[in-house]
Amino acid sequence: MTALSLNPHKTQRLARKFRGRRVLVLGDLMLDRYIWGDVSRISPEAPVPVVEVRKSTSSLGGAGNVGHNLESLGASPLLVGVVGDDEEGAWIKRHVGEGRGVFIDADRPTTVKMRIIAHHQQVVRVDQEKKKPVSPATEEKIARFIEKEKFAGIIISDYNKGIVTRALMERILPFAKGRNIPVFVDPKVENFVLYAPVTFVSPNHHEAERIVHHPCHSDADVERAGREIMARADIRYLIIKRGEQGMSVFEKGRKAVHLPTIAREVFDVTGAGDTVIAAAALALLAGATIGEAALMANAAAGVVVGKIGTAVCTPEELLKAIERERKKG
Repeated sequence: MTALSLNPHKTQRLARKFRGRRVLVLGDLMLDRYIWGDVSRISPEAPVPVVEVRKSTSSLGGAGNVGHNLESLGASPLLVGVVGDDEEGAWIKRHVGEGRGVFIDADRPTTVKMRIIAHHQQVVRVDQEKKKPVSPATEEKIARFIEKEKFAGIIISDYNKGIVTRALMERILPFAKGRNIPVFVDPKVENFVLYAPVTFVSPNHHEAERIVHHPCHSDADVERAGREIMARADIRYLIIKRGEQGMSVFEKGRKAVHLPTIAREVFDVTGAGDTVIAAAALALLAGATIGEAALMANAAAGVVVGKIGTAVCTPEELLKAIERERKKG
């Protein structure tokens, strides 16, 4: 059980404030490619299934999916990142809505994750990527672009593909602090020391374990980890995503709160973390407490994991999910 709650009127009021909210998303842009098919036999060449293709689809992945989630919730995202000088990069620039912040780097391919899905199950994933840090020249282009734009908040969507560098963080984070712009981070452990100062960080429990070097299985384990992370990092709020166990919410000076997952069915967890950071950031920007923001993010994640592939949540779906949980009591 949780002491946190949202009344319907407050929920609707917060969701209305999502509309048109300008949020800059800085992170690793990717193309998610899906091949959908059926399996009826095993290959005679190797003990692997033969997938008979029915269709293929493409969608924005990584930081692009954070932007897609923001847009689906009614906000106005501005994506900032790097793609290669290739067909996949051109696809991303065409589909991000506002492509001014997407810079081309001819020395690296666009990151592509191709997933083969059969009978609602992922069979295999194939990645095309280069993880080296972006060049100083690209860092400068990105920093200058961010410094001249107007937005209510920054989401850093770090997939450790090279966009988050020490030099860029040391320039952008003080810039944001000086202008009272909240910064929300979906982190990678390798770069954790770079996120300071920020408003909010949302690692999953595996990442939290690697940060604090001890297990995060029980509530007590997670509370200990949360206290350690809050003590060593210059952050105001922390949410540890715990998969089937929901999420744990931390605020300096307050006791941790644990939220159970509210997913009715789990078909695919792809991109659920992107939904959490998008919904939580929008809720905080709309004036929610961290507890209210966590409830809304938890509900949004419960919606998307019930869908196949990289999915998003609409305001209507979010409100229905929260109301359903409220009625359950």
